[in-house]
Amino acid sequence: MAVGARSGHEQPEERPGNPAGTSPHVTGDDPSGQPPADDGPGDGASDGGDGGEQRKHRSFWKELPLLIGIALILALLIKTFLVQAFSIPSDSMQNTLQRGDRVLVDKLTPWFGSEPERGEVVVFHDPGGWLDGEPTPDPNAFQKFLSFIGLMPSAEEKDLIKRTIAVAGDTVECRKGGPVKVNGKALDEPYIFPGNSACDDQPFGPFKVPKDRIWVMGDHRQNSRDSRYHVEDVNGGFVPVDEVVGRAFVVAWPINRWSTLPIPSTFDQPGLNAAASAAAAGAPLAMGTLGALPIVLWRRKRLTAGDTAR
Repeated sequence: MAVGARSGHEQPEERPGNPAGTSPHVTGDDPSGQPPADDGPGDGASDGGDGGEQRKHRSFWKELPLLIGIALILALLIKTFLVQAFSIPSDSMQNTLQRGDRVLVDKLTPWFGSEPERGEVVVFHDPGGWLDGEPTPDPNAFQKFLSFIGLMPSAEEKDLIKRTIAVAGDTVECRKGGPVKVNGKALDEPYIFPGNSACDDQPFGPFKVPKDRIWVMGDHRQNSRDSRYHVEDVNGGFVPVDEVVGRAFVVAWPINRWSTLPIPSTFDQPGLNAAASAAAAGAPLAMGTLGALPIVLWRRKRLTAGDTAR
């Protein structure tokens, strides 16, 4: 018989105080085999008395400030780096946006170097006196706090919202009675306010958009003080890219106005990117020339030195 095995006919040894076939450790009791002492009423997980309920309530109220603090920090981070709400204060973007609409603005992509694209509706800081003379609301302390953490639009920041028409490298123009043209391509602009012309109130151009700048216009053309009206300012009517807060991508409030803000199809027409494509095609050639220049100079120097030695 193998060591440690037990015959099926062998009976367990009886010990005093321990009935046959039982073990003093099966139930987790004290090794002495004595049952655990009763600790009295009100203790243990199964107690249904008021003590457990009070402890649960106290635990919740202790954790509540922490939960609120975490929620506020998350809201602040979201507002700073991801999404912020803005209120529309004027009629310059009708009918795309109405006065009083709340839009959500994507603030994340600019952190990764993304720049505004043609057709996007963008929010930007006043680039140089565009809002001079406009009244600034005076919110109360509670409104200031909510706007600080991003739960309501800021009433104090002087920001504008317009549509990006042209970007760096583009040539943009509009003659009276004609359409807006970008790189020689006429834009079909169904988003313009009904009854408005493309630019009859303020024709412009042609202008070439400088590096790190954009040209913006309101959809309500005859009620928008946009790039056309600021060509004499320090930026020539262009908006610096670093003043852009982000792209408005959805109308979030009121509920019956909920909608997205996509890029109109006219900005996808063939040939519109011709200028940008030419610039992109020229960039590798320029970089190759700069890279080859030191090699050519070094080789020429060696050949010159060899001729001198002869």
